[in-house]
Amino acid sequence: MAEEARTRRDVRRGRPRTRRAAGAPLAALLLAGMLLAGGCAAPERLADSAAARQITAVLDRRAAAVLHHDTAAYLAVVDPGAAALRTAQRAELAGLADVPLRSWTYTVGPVTAEGDRATADVELGYRLEGFDTAPATARRTLEFARDGAGGPWQLTADRPAEGAAVPLWDQGTVVAVRGTHSLVLGVGRPAGELREIAETADLAVPAASAAWPDRWTARVVYLVPASTGDMAELLASPGGSYRGIAAVTTGAVTGAEGEPALADRVIVNPEAYASLGTFGRRVVLTHETTHVATRTATTAATPLWLSEGFADWAAYREEGRTAGEIAPELAAAVRARELPAALPGDDDFAFDRDADALARAYEGGWLACALVAEEWGEDALTDLYRAVGAHDGREGAVESAMEKVLGVGEREFTTRWRGYLADRLG
Repeated sequence: MAEEARTRRDVRRGRPRTRRAAGAPLAALLLAGMLLAGGCAAPERLADSAAARQITAVLDRRAAAVLHHDTAAYLAVVDPGAAALRTAQRAELAGLADVPLRSWTYTVGPVTAEGDRATADVELGYRLEGFDTAPATARRTLEFARDGAGGPWQLTADRPAEGAAVPLWDQGTVVAVRGTHSLVLGVGRPAGELREIAETADLAVPAASAAWPDRWTARVVYLVPASTGDMAELLASPGGSYRGIAAVTTGAVTGAEGEPALADRVIVNPEAYASLGTFGRRVVLTHETTHVATRTATTAATPLWLSEGFADWAAYREEGRTAGEIAPELAAAVRARELPAALPGDDDFAFDRDADALARAYEGGWLACALVAEEWGEDALTDLYRAVGAHDGREGAVESAMEKVLGVGEREFTTRWRGYLADRLG
């Protein structure tokens, strides 16, 4: 069984927030054929079956057609009788014309073959030239048919796997806008809007690099769908989950054998993003871009107050705003003598939290990181982030890292953080 990959979603609703979800990649399953009562063979489900090998060869030709923008070759593997599918496939390839693809591959997983029909679980992997150091992936379910045992397999259906995200090009023609540090891919949005996002992203990437001194690609891909509903499709989530959320960062945290798989995407919600001013847009994209920069040091051991707090600290550090302006909800709580007793827990960042409580969680994380940077120095803050992420598991990660880097335990730090809140927000 292939190693299970964690995915990270870094989400912003007024204040940014993060969700982690487990994702399971395709794995080769070898299941022996069985005989049913009456002597009928059960559908063959073999990853190394003749059907799987033949379908792999078909998809290899299809992948080459994508990279060469060869419409005839792309459609050659589609059943001539499937008129609607051929129309959709033609539109899909046309929608990819502006996307700078470096690679496009299909990995065929389990195939269920019964007579002249077959269904394949497939993982599409692709890289964008100049941006991805590992493939981004999309899970698909493909159906095939053939005319007799000796005939070629031809595609009859192509859809996202159950529960899988929809790729951007499935939503329409992709328009690419290239910035100095960014690539913005949009569907159904004005070119001027995409250019503005690229310009803001080109400010966000250097800002993230200034806050996070470790080496990273410093080139980020931003996806801009046509609507909030389309954004939800890109994330395989209900549309209502992202109403009011300006941007999300998503990508697999680890690849094969634990190596980094760098193909992060910042997905912009065009409706929520449009409601922000210049300052808000800059903060949102810097926050999300910082998640991309820090992703190799962010692990299951990293609490959300630290990952979200650091991203906010990076976004606000050169903006010249007061603590009260950045953390108005927490400031109101402090003035009401409702000082939080502990650092925000992961549950405090949940999607269904009250908006004010959610804002206080992000503000508390930001001020925890600001405290470290102010009292111990910015180098100590990045050292703390790395040390927490390097710990083997969540338990004891923060305590151990704080003692090592700051010379205080989590309890003492929390006491100092509460005093810091009172001083800066009271």
